[in-house]
Amino acid sequence: MTPPTVLTAATLAPAPRPTMYFIGVTTGSSSIQRIFPIWAAELGLDAQLVGIDLPLHAPAAQYRQVTRFIRSDPNSAGALVTTHKIDLYQAAGELFDRRDPLAELMGEVSSISKRAGELWCHAKDPISAGHALDAITPPGYWAAHPGAEIYCLGAGGSAIAISWYLSRPERGADRPAKIVVSNRSAPRLDALGALWPKLATDTPLELNLCPAPGQNDAVVAAAAPGSLVVNASGLGKDAPGSPLTDEAVLPQDGIVWDLNYRGDLVFLDQARAQSDERRLAVHDGWVYFLHGWTQVIQEVFHIEIPPAGPKFDRLSTLAAR
Repeated sequence: MTPPTVLTAATLAPAPRPTMYFIGVTTGSSSIQRIFPIWAAELGLDAQLVGIDLPLHAPAAQYRQVTRFIRSDPNSAGALVTTHKIDLYQAAGELFDRRDPLAELMGEVSSISKRAGELWCHAKDPISAGHALDAITPPGYWAAHPGAEIYCLGAGGSAIAISWYLSRPERGADRPAKIVVSNRSAPRLDALGALWPKLATDTPLELNLCPAPGQNDAVVAAAAPGSLVVNASGLGKDAPGSPLTDEAVLPQDGIVWDLNYRGDLVFLDQARAQSDERRLAVHDGWVYFLHGWTQVIQEVFHIEIPPAGPKFDRLSTLAAR
């Protein structure tokens, strides 16, 4: 197989054919590099995928440079943004002609696309996270477990999306008793705290500053039976390790979800080591990956990919192979 093309802010060049970009940290090692050509053939798209690697919390100038490049290059159709969703929005949000309501509410961009000469950005994570959550939790799960809570280890875009989806008042009783979010640094926690009143939800939110993994152990130890623990920290993919230590005790009869499906999956190994004793349902990030990509591909190329049914199942099967 030809090695994937991966650019940096310093090596951006006009695309020779219709191109979708993957803006991340280590895009060359993602499964999407092998899957995208197969999906493109299945969907009838004459397009390629090219990675753009930026360092974690890159300088604002780099985010603006990448955004301007996609806007100006005729063959650049759009991009999926991972890891940099919040940073890119903060640095380059005003460069977009259209920002969808969720992008403005969440202060992030996960999808860049073009329509009628305009550059659009969307926050697709709340939708993708919702589809993935529905796949790993039975219908009515939270109503059936009234004391269960959510523990999000990490306060980036995925944590915001998960919190939004499960705290919406229209869910009625099918909501967690509390949402607990921890993070290694304060700014993301502050941003989530400022966002919460805008969501018009009465679901309690607890924020914890936990720069060391051992501190997350103590937070998770308070989880009620049946609670959901999510590794939304990026550790295991964007950086090695886990937000927990091996001494952490996960909630009895709980659900454990690692948003990663590739990399150094220490968190997933920790959960599996306790799965029998604690009766845990353990999930990786594969389904989230599928929904995240299909949601953005349909936006970039202006096609319809339903979140369930034969077409989605076909794409899932092709990816799994």
